[in-house]
Parts: sequence; C-alpha cells; structure tokens
Amino acid sequence: MEKVLVLLLIALTVAHAAPDPRGILINLDEGELCLNSAQCKSQCCHRTSGLSLARCAHKAPENSECSVESLYGVYYKCPCERGLTCEADKTIVGAITNTNFGLCLDAGGSKQ
Repeated sequence: MEKVLVLLLIALTVAHAAPDPRGILINLDEGELCLNSAQCKSQCCHRTSGLSLARCAHKAPENSECSVESLYGVYYKCPCERGLTCEADKTIVGAITNTNFGLCLDAGGSKQ
C-alpha cells in the first residue's frame, strides 16, 4: 500500500512540475469547444445556430456584426474587440433570445 502511495505522489509531482499552458477547461484557443465565454482566451464562445456546438472565436472587429454582452456567455455574434462598442437596438426579447445584434464602432469616433 505504501508503494502505491509513493508512486501516486511521484506521478502527481511530475504532472504538477510541467503544467500545460493551454487549459482543458479554461484558457481555450480559437476553434475549441466551449460552454461559456469565460473559458476562452478571446472571451467569446460562439455558435452559428441553436443546434450547433459552441466554439471559441475571436471578438468582432470594427464595422462587423456583434452581440451586446450577454449573461449567457454564448453568442451568435461575438462581442466587439477592446475599444469598440456594439451599437445595437437593445430589446427585452433580444436580451432573452440573445439576438440584440449591431455593428462594432470605434468608441472614441464621432457618430454620424
């Protein structure tokens, strides 16, 4: 029994000594399956339809479609990159169905 415990301790020590920078549940790269945006490096867990699997994706660049930040953490359109705002008509129904889509615009730019 003591030998098993020693081997287990050694195995845990070796596994802990060389951690993988890429996570299994968090710190996921683009294209990896996710359940919530908090798991992704990009902070966007994206799905194309209600029946598709969600995968980590890049945030939306300027002048592309976006979603307003959501409590669900899974988006049909990713939120905007840092420094941009998602100009969208926000509705209660859109908040429930996660369909408040808009365009990413520069937060410091002038509105026309």
